[in-house]
Amino acid sequence: MEKSLKSTAINYGIYLGCGLVLYTVLCYVIDIEFLVNFWVNLLILPVVIIAVGVVSSAKARSLLGGFMNFKQAFTAYFIPIAIGVLISTIVTVILFNFIDPDSAEYLKELSINKTTSFMENMGAPQEQINEAVETMESQETFAIGTQLRSLAQSLIFFTVIGLLVALIMKKKDPNLA
Repeated sequence: MEKSLKSTAINYGIYLGCGLVLYTVLCYVIDIEFLVNFWVNLLILPVVIIAVGVVSSAKARSLLGGFMNFKQAFTAYFIPIAIGVLISTIVTVILFNFIDPDSAEYLKELSINKTTSFMENMGAPQEQINEAVETMESQETFAIGTQLRSLAQSLIFFTVIGLLVALIMKKKDPNLA
């Protein structure tokens, strides 16, 4: 694999990690409630992360003269996402477990309140709401194990997307046929 492909992917991963950390820190400083905002966390952030992977893959194809195989395309997509999400997870663990664990509790309560309100608005039975609240109360959202599990789930999700991106981005050199 070309060194430039790997170094470019690593650079994009560092940029993504810094961007995700900046988002977390700005939310923490400006309004911590953004960290439990459904639309941002489930719709916007994944789109940004995937976009960085796609841009990295496109840049790699450009560096390789417009042609790359599936493995190169997937590697160029996956490396930045893995690095960026790992950096973000490490900072989140440090912030909410060591620097300010009280904020983790506040976010947990806020998340429970938002979930309860959402379920009530959707007409969910009280028994179902109580079960959801009980489950959420028993979870430690920012515990290291929970964050590692979340990291693994994220990487699996982004891997599936990456396989599709690699299929689209690969391009065989007609001169090598």
